[in-house]
Amino acid sequence: MDNPRLDRLDAFPFRRLAALLEGLAPAPGRRVLDMSIGEPRHAPPPLLAETVAAHADAWNRYPPPGGTAEFRACCCRWLERRNRLPAGTLDPDRHLLPLAGTKEGLYLLAQLVPPVSADGRPAFVLMPDPLYAVYYGAAVMAGAEPRPLPATAASGFLPDLDALDRELLARTALVYLCSPSNPQGAVADAAYLRRLAGWARDYGFVLAVDECYAEIYDREPPPGALEATFADDPGFTNLLVFHSLSKRSNAPGLRSGFVAGDPRLLRRFLHLRAYAAAVQPLPLMAAAVALWNEEAHVQENRALYRRKFDLAAARLGDRFGFYRPAGGFFLWLDVGDGVAAARRLWTEAALKVLPGTFLSATDGPRSPGHRYIRLAMVHDEATIGEALDRLIGVAERRDLRQ
Repeated sequence: MDNPRLDRLDAFPFRRLAALLEGLAPAPGRRVLDMSIGEPRHAPPPLLAETVAAHADAWNRYPPPGGTAEFRACCCRWLERRNRLPAGTLDPDRHLLPLAGTKEGLYLLAQLVPPVSADGRPAFVLMPDPLYAVYYGAAVMAGAEPRPLPATAASGFLPDLDALDRELLARTALVYLCSPSNPQGAVADAAYLRRLAGWARDYGFVLAVDECYAEIYDREPPPGALEATFADDPGFTNLLVFHSLSKRSNAPGLRSGFVAGDPRLLRRFLHLRAYAAAVQPLPLMAAAVALWNEEAHVQENRALYRRKFDLAAARLGDRFGFYRPAGGFFLWLDVGDGVAAARRLWTEAALKVLPGTFLSATDGPRSPGHRYIRLAMVHDEATIGEALDRLIGVAERRDLRQ
């Protein structure tokens, strides 16, 4: 017998895009440019493969459930540097666990919180809308009630905290926040993070801050949740942060990340993961250590993205509500109707983009993503320039909504 909760989940965004374009031929005579997927195309640093090869003798060993001591210590020291925390603030044996990529950790987290609130009704899991679909799926499959919070231009592309009332917060078990946000590239400032973390302590919910884009920023490093909340609560009560090497080091295939924060929650997390998740193999964990210890390739990576956003600013000007995102590697462009625009760009320009509504928990004109398309700025500058020229060319022929 099937689990009926699964029926509440739409197809993942890229399957929805495939269905949207099914039967539609791309513009003839033009190479397809796929700007829909946020898969880094910059080359990973050579030390990744070199380190994996140097540890080939460990392929026949099971990794320990909590990862290696070297990995945990390395990531704790990196977090302290990145968040300007005093050395020794983070205990590798208490404050951090490895993940096989942050996706599985973000999903499993919902299994840690109670699905029912104190009054017997389903507990709320709050999340930004648009969102990473895993947040929504995690809430539904855990038996909680997802509560999308509009993240629109009017609220700086982050959920409006002033719109949250006490009754809602009292029924909340978990809050997901992504900063820099996907898809809009908005950054939550320290005051925003402190306020939300304070509520997590006061109301007893878990705050999960997804910081997987935190090392791809335009001008200033986004404040980390650990940095923002340390003075208020050095124990990081009810706070977890998630980091990954996928974007930072152009290594999505490595499937390496970690979760850090509240030691009590991490003890429970380790207990759950022993049943539900794989641990990264030892040669790959050694490669991850090498990558977290090396910053030059991260600086080069940021410089490449900055040049591409320079190009976008020059090409687009004020078209499509263009703004330069503070972080991440996406363009979030207002085209009036993202679904209609995606069809036209495919059939008239062989350009594949993701409609914003496919990244939303709501559908149709009510969706905060309805007017938008997302373009992933992951390709080389020549490809980015060609894609933007095609977008402009189609828009100049007639309204993208038609």
